[in-house]
Amino acid sequence: MALKKKPVTGMKDILPEEMQIRDYVIRLIKETYGNFGFSSIETPCVEHIENLCSKQGGENEKLIFKILKRGEKLNLDAAEKEEDLVDSGLRYDLTVPLSRYYSNNANNLPTPFKALQMGSVFRADRPQKGRFRQFMQCDIDILGDATYLAEVELILATTTLLGKLGFSGFKVRINDRRFLKAMASYCGFPQESYDQVFIILDKLDKIGPDGVLADLVASGFSKESAERYLELFQTVTPDAAGIRMLRDTLGDHLPEDAAENLLNIISSVNATRVSEFDLAFDPALVRGMSYYTGTIFEIEMEEFGSSVAGGGRYDEMIGKFTGMQTPACGFSIGFERIITILLDRGFQVPGASDNQVFLLERGVAREKMCAAMKEAMELREKGVRVLVAQMNKNKKFQKEQLMKAGFTEFKDIYKD
Repeated sequence: MALKKKPVTGMKDILPEEMQIRDYVIRLIKETYGNFGFSSIETPCVEHIENLCSKQGGENEKLIFKILKRGEKLNLDAAEKEEDLVDSGLRYDLTVPLSRYYSNNANNLPTPFKALQMGSVFRADRPQKGRFRQFMQCDIDILGDATYLAEVELILATTTLLGKLGFSGFKVRINDRRFLKAMASYCGFPQESYDQVFIILDKLDKIGPDGVLADLVASGFSKESAERYLELFQTVTPDAAGIRMLRDTLGDHLPEDAAENLLNIISSVNATRVSEFDLAFDPALVRGMSYYTGTIFEIEMEEFGSSVAGGGRYDEMIGKFTGMQTPACGFSIGFERIITILLDRGFQVPGASDNQVFLLERGVAREKMCAAMKEAMELREKGVRVLVAQMNKNKKFQKEQLMKAGFTEFKDIYKD
């Protein structure tokens, strides 16, 4: 059987020029989030199948890479159902593993706990630009804080990071799942059908109001409820006035503190932010994960055409592990999408111009080689990135490849 040199579909090899950018972004993430008090943690990429299939991951639970039992535990002949074959899977996000992690280690962690987690996640998805089957995810979460300070800190940290990467003018869309439920209740949708309604609403940007109306009616909901529902969205402005208008309209359908919570988050972020972006109330923002219980948010950039970050409050997930409700809120940036945008922009890592190369002609005297290596060591002590290598016959092509890898200055060492 012939070996295959290309990676598995939906996964990719990363060349040095992209890896240089990825390493830089990772360093900046750790530095920026560290300044906000987040501590780095790590969880295994393999998770218990019971945790992954706990109906908390929405559509992602259909995309799990499942792992067969090993050794004597795997009995193919006696297996009658999937549970007889599978006991674990590759994680599809970092939130479910974080909840298990916190449940297992809470006694050794401060309260509130501000976690930074970066690592590969895996989804058996259809690959497309900026979407892979294995990809890096970067999450920050605040566990143990039920106040809106958590949302404010998460938004400020994430937007500060994007500002340091040269992004500006992007939009942060914010909503609360309690608004979504209150609007559905106000319009007469049955409570057991809320998730189905939200799935259809989530397509509003793609199919428009008429498409959403048609889908709701086709799904068996009354045309009157559907029309009333869509009319609500069309009359709400994307600001504090829109929140107050919805609060007054929805009345007892909306929990008392929901509107005040959103207003406090928006006013606090606007009063303290340092990056340039638009913060807008979006009552049609859904977020796909069913574990969200309150505030939800996304960041979208016109040049990418979709969201590049998202998150929200999930106060009930950790309690499913411990039996005790623990407030939790998180924000995840689309690391791969950010890298895709930077590559499309031709982004150059700051300080990359300091990279130097010493090319030694084959057969050069040992004394010359040592002198070049000593000079290289002195430059490295000053923080300069230096490569010492043998000179190829096609020196021009060799230099072109090294320039792609970020090297800009060359010094040729010849025999004579």
